Amino acid sequence: MLRRRTTEAQAARRVPKAQSDATVTLEMVAKEAQVSPSTVSRILNGTARVRETKARAVEAAIAKLHFLPNPEAQSLARGKSTSIGVVTQAISSPYYGEALAAIENGLLRANFSPLFVSGHWREADERRCIDHLLSRRVAGIILLTSCLPDEELISISQRAPLILTGRQVASERIFSLDYDNTHSARLATEYLIGQGHRRIAFIAGPEEHPDAEQRFGGYKAALAAHQIPFEPELVASADYLEVGGFAAMTRLLDAQAKFTAVFAANDQSAYGAMLALHRRRLVVPDDVSLIGFDDLPASSYTIPPLTTVHRSIDEVGEGAATAMIDLIEGRKPMMTMSRATLAIRESTRPLRH
Repeated sequence: MLRRRTTEAQAARRVPKAQSDATVTLEMVAKEAQVSPSTVSRILNGTARVRETKARAVEAAIAKLHFLPNPEAQSLARGKSTSIGVVTQAISSPYYGEALAAIENGLLRANFSPLFVSGHWREADERRCIDHLLSRRVAGIILLTSCLPDEELISISQRAPLILTGRQVASERIFSLDYDNTHSARLATEYLIGQGHRRIAFIAGPEEHPDAEQRFGGYKAALAAHQIPFEPELVASADYLEVGGFAAMTRLLDAQAKFTAVFAANDQSAYGAMLALHRRRLVVPDDVSLIGFDDLPASSYTIPPLTTVHRSIDEVGEGAATAMIDLIEGRKPMMTMSRATLAIRESTRPLRH
């Protein structure tokens, strides 16, 4: 029994400090390095002027004890945060997912860390997310297509600078970054018109989305420019999701609306519409031409591959991150979004009379 206890004691002494202690504290690092806790703190914050031997001793102690500094405590010590709040609307969305990845890459390169939250297109949820981020003392907030009123966003910007995508709000501490949705939607509609289509159905996005309203406006502007009457019965509302696109197309078909082409306000709606047409034994593009908006990666792999409005989602994310850093560091963001183009694939073709 005595031999067993001795063996266990020896094994315990061989366990690294980080494994035997639940939490390694700054004071423990200071004791190991034989310096004061304030010296360790200043070295971690980059504000210390100490001899190289002391700095090496602290670095060795940190490595030996596997000490992980508290980023929030470091931010408070420096007087500024290195965290950026990012409010998306649906983290599960393939569009927002790509944008978030690009934002993360851009912020990490500048030594900032993102905190992601999702507002679910509900004002109450978005306010809760913003309050949470402000309580964490973030250096700024990136809002991906906020649904809050302009006046409220301007008020929030007095507490933290805002980068806003998907809409325009004029304020000194808000930088709006977005594509021209009206022009982009007009581009898609005019492409179908150029292929001979005159009866073009439109699957709209949610009414509360500013970008959905702009895309609807671009569709109507293209029809007017070519003297094509606008027909409300050719418009079906959806929710920017596949299920909504499927339901919208089903309603158009059930109403026996006459159309030869369809413009869906985003690619996910177009995916649902494509399935609804398939279920009715209508072939894309032989029976109906179909065009989407966003050019998600999956759009190259649908059957047939989807013609769509191409805009760089990475550009939105990278631009938002860069603009955020500019605002924090007192510079005026200067970036603009490139013009949208068409990714022409096999889901559209000239109308056969």
